[in-house]
Amino acid sequence: MTNYQIIDGKAISDQIKQEIALEVQQIVANGGKQPHLAVIIVGHDGGSETYVAHKVKSCEQVGFKSTRIAFESDVTEAQLLEEIDKLNKNADVDGFIVQLPLPKHISEEKVIEAIDYRKDVDGFHPVNVGRMVIGLPCFVSATPAGIMELLKRYDIPTSGRNCVVIGRSNIVVKPVASLMMQKAYPGDATVTVCHSRTKNLKEMCLQADIIIAALGAPEFLKGDMVKEGAVIIDVGTTRVASTETKSGFRLKGDVAFNEVAPKASYITPVPGGVGPMTIISLLKNTLLAAKKEVY
Repeated sequence: MTNYQIIDGKAISDQIKQEIALEVQQIVANGGKQPHLAVIIVGHDGGSETYVAHKVKSCEQVGFKSTRIAFESDVTEAQLLEEIDKLNKNADVDGFIVQLPLPKHISEEKVIEAIDYRKDVDGFHPVNVGRMVIGLPCFVSATPAGIMELLKRYDIPTSGRNCVVIGRSNIVVKPVASLMMQKAYPGDATVTVCHSRTKNLKEMCLQADIIIAALGAPEFLKGDMVKEGAVIIDVGTTRVASTETKSGFRLKGDVAFNEVAPKASYITPVPGGVGPMTIISLLKNTLLAAKKEVY
């Protein structure tokens, strides 16, 4: 039994917010431009509305200007692309995002590719994804950037370590696997990506010094799949019905926390681990965009 340490994403995110707020104060005091993030939201998905509200509130907390642009779910693809074009051309807007998911009749791919990659602070544009893979300056997508930041802030060694990433999503798994193998810190790890078709997943996980679980299956990673002293990063957030909460649901991660934690050296809780870091990454990217440090 090891004494595991909680990786506290909430505490780290509060700390970074203070760092960003201080920097914005200095920029504005020196006559610089206040960073400006715009968010487009389509329809009334509960999760999306909550996320967007959080993003707008976080902008206020760090001294950014924010604009929320809302469309009903029957907006046409052409109308949405027109709005994106306006934001691309608006010199005051440093970065903007389109909150996903979008209604079925709108192509997410088309929308993402319509965003000027120099303002794509979500880091989803193929130019940013490609630059990240070959190690060029870019906007890294929020969750992978947040995970790297947590590893860094907790001084978790990654060089030469075996890292297993479970899942194969474009938004989390492919970028984080790529970042973990880059010649940098955090990075320099030996990375294995496992997914639903992996034959010997348990054996793979038992070899891992670091496990990043991002498959979206509640409590998938069990205690018998983890070796003593492993570092566990839980990216899963599945809403599970619950009678104990006011909302009627609770968030469950991809890790069976009570089984896995006693074997871990470090572990992220759900909620309060990786989650709070995603908005931080968005703020950091917007600040980089405002300072023209990437493009």
